[in-house]
Amino acid sequence: MKNLINQIIIGIIGILCLVMIYGFYTLSNVNLTYEDKTLSKTIEAENYCKENNFNEDFCILIDMSIHSGKNRFRVYDFNQNKIIESFQVSHGCGDNPHSSDHSKTDPKFSNTEDSHLSSLGKYAIGDRGWSSWGVNINYKLHGLEESNSNAYDRYIVLHSWSQITDFEMYPYGTSEGWGCPALSNNNFMTLDELLKNQTKPTLMWIYNK
Repeated sequence: MKNLINQIIIGIIGILCLVMIYGFYTLSNVNLTYEDKTLSKTIEAENYCKENNFNEDFCILIDMSIHSGKNRFRVYDFNQNKIIESFQVSHGCGDNPHSSDHSKTDPKFSNTEDSHLSSLGKYAIGDRGWSSWGVNINYKLHGLEESNSNAYDRYIVLHSWSQITDFEMYPYGTSEGWGCPALSNNNFMTLDELLKNQTKPTLMWIYNK
């Protein structure tokens, strides 16, 4: 009887070990996928900046495939070859209620006026101006691709919003607006220090895969 119990215990321990190994393997593959994707985007972004006379110090990458309650707004420094800032960022609510988090895991995208959705693609961050939101500063956004060509006319701007938190709030999502990439007031001020003295346009790239 004792031998049988020992065998059962050894079997259970073996199964638990296999489950843990599989879990670590799966998690490492997910992380590797995100790292590989980020590396691929940064290489393309750096080449784009060099070829188009953009700011070659840093760019902004927004990965909309990441849960909105996590930091998916990244400032990537080309000189240091690393992410130097990561923030929460909003996306458009579409037909969902404003300020909700209904599409925190599956945002929709559009380039259409009054869609209240964000647009994918590369943007040039333009002039610094006054905003009625947050800390009363915004940056005009110029869509550089067919998927976001109406951004300027839709008044899609980079701004702050008091409903965005400074830190990750997963499993809850970030409050959803009408399509603008919005940061918390404090995080926006950090970003503003990087952007306001740039003499060349800075690249911001919103992607979903």
